[in-house]
Amino acid sequence: MSKGMKIFVGVLVVLLILVLGVLISIKNTYNKLVTLDEQVKTQWAQVQNQLQRRMDLIPNLVETVKGYAAHERETLEAVVQARANATRPQVNADELLNNPQAMQQYLQAQNNLSQALGRLLLVVERYPELKANENFIRLQDELAGTENRIAVERRRYNEAVRAYNQYIRRFPTVIIANMLGFRPKPYFEAPAQAQQAPRVDFGTGGGK
Repeated sequence: MSKGMKIFVGVLVVLLILVLGVLISIKNTYNKLVTLDEQVKTQWAQVQNQLQRRMDLIPNLVETVKGYAAHERETLEAVVQARANATRPQVNADELLNNPQAMQQYLQAQNNLSQALGRLLLVVERYPELKANENFIRLQDELAGTENRIAVERRRYNEAVRAYNQYIRRFPTVIIANMLGFRPKPYFEAPAQAQQAPRVDFGTGGGK
């Protein structure tokens, strides 16, 4: 083999090694992106599970309050309407997680529901018999637990989003992420007035 041929083969081997290294790097980065993306989706599913649990509790809560405070019509109707608005956006998880505007609208509807619930539960303070009702006590305990779980799952979701968003901004990951269509995910951010869960412990002895 001539000297020129040896040089050519050597260069070819080096190029092949470099190409192989790049492909392995892209593969590993892609796999990490998929893993982080799935973690975000999994945590979002947990958030939605707790939001749905809250949705399921509201009709019974409204009916129970109505039995003792029927003339609080405006407050009750506000909760019913807020619940309807929160269930109205028919969007799947992929659209929410990849469309900040859709996520913002969805979260605003959920936050409006939290605020409406807070106002309803404040009204209950004026009805001692309602506060002592066993069904209401059970519902307030379940709602308190659900609100706490929503807060926990929201925090975990935001942590998963933070890990994902930070990873796709790194170099050279950012190049691969853009090429493969991985985009930043939106956080679950509540406005200042909705940062705290509705107060549901009325000192009835039923709270946890």
